[in-house]
Amino acid sequence: MIFFHIGGGAGDLDPSTNFRDGFSEFVKSHKSKNKKIYIIEANPVNINKLKKSWEKYKSVKIFNFAISANKKKKLKFFYSEKDAPHYQLFSSSIDHVKRNFPESGIKSKFIKTITINKFLDENFNKKVIDYFSIDIEGSDFDVIMALNFKRFIIKNISLEYLHLTKIQKIKILKKLLDNGYSYFGFGLDHNKIDWLFKKKISWWNNNVSKLLPLIHRKHYKRINKLLIQNSKI
Repeated sequence: MIFFHIGGGAGDLDPSTNFRDGFSEFVKSHKSKNKKIYIIEANPVNINKLKKSWEKYKSVKIFNFAISANKKKKLKFFYSEKDAPHYQLFSSSIDHVKRNFPESGIKSKFIKTITINKFLDENFNKKVIDYFSIDIEGSDFDVIMALNFKRFIIKNISLEYLHLTKIQKIKILKKLLDNGYSYFGFGLDHNKIDWLFKKKISWWNNNVSKLLPLIHRKHYKRINKLLIQNSKI
């Protein structure tokens, strides 16, 4: 079984998150015996901690570069001095960092990149990705929209919705629905800020999906209960 995560941070060794990481918790508790785990983290500061977080798993591959939607060889990333030591908001969008740290000094560094489709071609050609999770602080929309769903087989997608605009939500949902995905509640993040989509057609779930951009996230928990009651998950 293949698990793929973009935006690994420091795994479950970051004290600022109370040593919790949704992807880590999900994979480490999953009953599958043959786990193959791929994790991408852009910030080189976090790589040693990330490796230590997964040191008991021999089938883990950790990559230190950024995933992008375009063919630029490098991207400029921004981070706040107040977000040390693991910089949860390490983003290619300076506005994204400023919104969360308005009174902080902002630093930057250039990071090597690879496009999402090139990475998938090199690592998952004709392979099924069972769980794909993405959390890249403001760039999730561009990467999902650039992903070629016709070329790659992905069974489950967990993506962060928290920073998406209403228009971005509508566009992402349309793309996922058009490619045979249905909304199945919260994704892998333990803070319940991810959506989970399955490669499965469900009339009820698809109709609920279309309403998500119009509904405040405080109502998502109630919606997810309705999905469980009306769908075979």
